[in-house]
Amino acid sequence: MAAYLDTIIAAHRAAAAEDRRDPAAAIEAAQRSGPIRPFAAAVVAAAALRGMAIISEIKRRSPSKGDLDPTLDPAGVANDYEIGGATCLSVLTDHDFFGGSTEDLQRARAACSLPVLRKDFTISPLDVCDARSMGADAVLLIVAALSDHELGSLLGLANRLSLTALVEVHDELELKRALDAGAEVIGVNQRDLHTFEVDHQRALTLGPMIPSAAVAVAESGIRGGDDVGRLAGAGYQAVLVGETLVRAGDRRAAVAALLGAGR
Repeated sequence: MAAYLDTIIAAHRAAAAEDRRDPAAAIEAAQRSGPIRPFAAAVVAAAALRGMAIISEIKRRSPSKGDLDPTLDPAGVANDYEIGGATCLSVLTDHDFFGGSTEDLQRARAACSLPVLRKDFTISPLDVCDARSMGADAVLLIVAALSDHELGSLLGLANRLSLTALVEVHDELELKRALDAGAEVIGVNQRDLHTFEVDHQRALTLGPMIPSAAVAVAESGIRGGDDVGRLAGAGYQAVLVGETLVRAGDRRAAVAALLGAGR
């Protein structure tokens, strides 16, 4: 099977190499952006109150699954998620591989009061600045896509811009790299980004290795209440759920069902 991550990251690095904007000017512009909604604090508060926080994802398609809902209305979906009890949103902004856009994030955020993660492949300081400028409250940093220097630098910039950094890992070595870089919010992706296949044991294995001081988020392949219950038992404070919710006939009820399973 194709190495999806390699292809996607190569495309993003090529685009970054052609971006001639001044990073200092981009940082200054990002710092003038509107107020941030506290992403990590919302997760911690919801987990304490409900047993689990639900980060509900808005995405139109994926390389492995194809179209999920290419004509979805980001504002309507965000509203449904919030009514269902979601704590935060995750919005895909990658266009070429996931069909997303900056507009998707902005419309979703404007339609609700939830903190919003920009779900994209962040590989440069300009990507972090763009996340802040478009209105995101959090940014994704994928350890597998970054060198140690890049990870530390982008994490520091996210902190400087008051963005929560969700630092995504896939194995014990990546978890160590994330923690060494100072990550405070750790996402364990159960999907192998080279094959896009899901390993449900991955999060259960890594969960106990995440320090209690960090916020632990399980990502990908979460299909229902049984998965949420197991992940809550493994110490996770939040689950990030995309395909299951996007495909649900009643998205409000689907979020509520996941939330009930975490209690």
